[in-house]
Amino acid sequence: MKLHSTPTQQYQTVTAYDDDGVEFNTIRYTDSLLVLPETPPVDWPVNSFDALTEEHFAHIASCEPDVVILGTGRRQRFVHPKLTGALTSKRIGIECMDNQAACRTYNILMTEGRKVALALIFDHAHPKDIA
Repeated sequence: MKLHSTPTQQYQTVTAYDDDGVEFNTIRYTDSLLVLPETPPVDWPVNSFDALTEEHFAHIASCEPDVVILGTGRRQRFVHPKLTGALTSKRIGIECMDNQAACRTYNILMTEGRKVALALIFDHAHPKDIA
């Protein structure tokens, strides 16, 4: 889906997304990534939802966002609370949703001036995200 441009080009704005990737300011990414509004996207070494560890969330916590939007792939899945202890101990909220909903939610929160982190998982080993 292509999105309309907004006057937020100084920030990392989702400009398009589909099941296989996402664009930030018209630059396409197809691997799992982590992004904050004022920080360019960086690789996030998560190969699948099932590969998530406490260390992945500790890395996000070190960025000190107010809230984390976790894109869990093509479908919504929920992460076990024991993995997100680094976030909850710092009172950082986390919301889990499918990647497309995560992209839309990130853009809304980012344009509201929130310090939001978007963590997207692209699982290329299982393109249909079958459980």
